[in-house]
Amino acid sequence: MKKKLILLIFVVFPQFLFSQTINDTKLFVPMISVSYSIQVPGGNLAKRFGINSTCGASFMVKTKSNFLFGIDGNYLFGSDVKENGILDSIITSNGQVINIFGEYAGIKFFESGFYINAKAGKIFPVFGPNENSGLLINTNIGLLQHNIRIENDGNNTPSILNDYAKGYDRLTNGLAISEFIGYMYFANNGRVNFYAGVEFTQAWTKNRRSWDFDTMQKDDQLRHDYLYAFKFGWIITLNKKMTDKYYFY
Repeated sequence: MKKKLILLIFVVFPQFLFSQTINDTKLFVPMISVSYSIQVPGGNLAKRFGINSTCGASFMVKTKSNFLFGIDGNYLFGSDVKENGILDSIITSNGQVINIFGEYAGIKFFESGFYINAKAGKIFPVFGPNENSGLLINTNIGLLQHNIRIENDGNNTPSILNDYAKGYDRLTNGLAISEFIGYMYFANNGRVNFYAGVEFTQAWTKNRRSWDFDTMQKDDQLRHDYLYAFKFGWIITLNKKMTDKYYFY
């Protein structure tokens, strides 16, 4: 009996001593994520567009020190275009544009754009099931671009198609920075991983078209475009599956 007890101590105790779980271990985690945001514009951007959405994807790496680094790309889209009068130079007296058949053209306006950036941040392990989850704070720097997308039913109105559309679309881009604060969650079994929080974006942009047809001039004024967003992302980890326990001998 005594020999069995000694053997048990030498076999089981080292496993207990050197075993680690995700509950108490900070892990190196490469990951990809897909995200969705709903955004409220501010500054000059609020004069052009209303509330919009973004869909994005990113590649990130979380270090064992809980620092986070990554790259991120987001597509902006929306249907609330506030800027009026961009087709005033080609409309009839009753406010319509004529197509090649002499009929009123079916024209719709949409917001379109993207935001690409590099990011860096840190996870502070509070309110989480393990040392890898917690309060997430990061900053991003990159390029914000947006324009008015003009859709013509049937593509039968040459005055707003192809190169002519560039004279009305207000293509705008420039340097952007953003700050995110939220929560990042990694489940102990690795099956449910996500982040959610609020993001504030500030951009210094300019119109990149050489000429606006409706104003008959070049717009070279510096713009201050802001976005206030709620963002949610689903995470897929790329390392070995997070299991409840890791044993080292």
